[in-house]
Amino acid sequence: MFSSERLKGIDVFVSVADLGSFTAAAERLNLTSSAVSKGVARLEGRLGTRLFERTTRRLALTDAGTAFYRTCTAVLAELEEVELAIVAENRAPHGKVRIDLPASYGRLHVLPLVLEFVRQYPLLQPHISFSDRFIDPVQEGVDIVVRIGGPDAWPASLGHRYFGAQRLIFCASPAYLQSHGTPQTARDLDEHQCVGYGQRDGLVAPWYFKGRQPGEMERRVLHTRIAVGDGEGEVAALMAGLGIGQLPTWLVQRHLDQGTLVEVLPELATDGLPMNLVWLRRREALPKVRALLDHLAARLTPHGTQ
Repeated sequence: MFSSERLKGIDVFVSVADLGSFTAAAERLNLTSSAVSKGVARLEGRLGTRLFERTTRRLALTDAGTAFYRTCTAVLAELEEVELAIVAENRAPHGKVRIDLPASYGRLHVLPLVLEFVRQYPLLQPHISFSDRFIDPVQEGVDIVVRIGGPDAWPASLGHRYFGAQRLIFCASPAYLQSHGTPQTARDLDEHQCVGYGQRDGLVAPWYFKGRQPGEMERRVLHTRIAVGDGEGEVAALMAGLGIGQLPTWLVQRHLDQGTLVEVLPELATDGLPMNLVWLRRREALPKVRALLDHLAARLTPHGTQ
């Protein structure tokens, strides 16, 4: 049998975890510091475990506290959504929505769309993060995710919309090509300086080449003069004349249009990783999530936005 006792102290605990201080939490909740401290102590006693490590300098969640915090914030968010859905007469998107975007593509192409959407709905409160790793939206409580790459089969808990594969081309600065010549074949790349993508494990990401059979892809790791763990950083290295790179059109098209980068070996241009718009199915019916999904789905392309 569920007991209301289980809800006592949760709002206090979450406030302390968010602010990292009993005093700050007390100010937010309009309580005394003593009341906040006692509320957390009672909650720890009921759970039979410590939720915080307390020292004279800092307050940090224990492992158990971190797990409990994730559950509590998810429960509170769900309660907030139900309450808003019941009492709100205006069904316009409003409230907090969490979005996680790939770093470079997200900053260049998705963030402007989200900001455009927010201007239309001033009651929306987006929390936007950037990461190139594949996160678990269910575990981390993220409503909407844009990802380059991903699993072959998406779990049933997630909805997803494939919006294309990024188009990869080879390019370099005019100054580099003037100094080193323009490659005419894929093998010529072995004689050129290359700018690669540096992965977190210290290795350099391979480049993609068309295979011998239709639809087949080959991956080769070329010797790189410099490896940069960020797409916009790779562009900066290319524009500095440090070599040739293989980059997606969504990242370099405006530089090609301006003439600050030049495409080489156009016959070797190929499709790369798939690009997907992903969301939590259990939250897709919420007006704020549904409307933002529709806004993004209509505009995202593998070359940028439309």
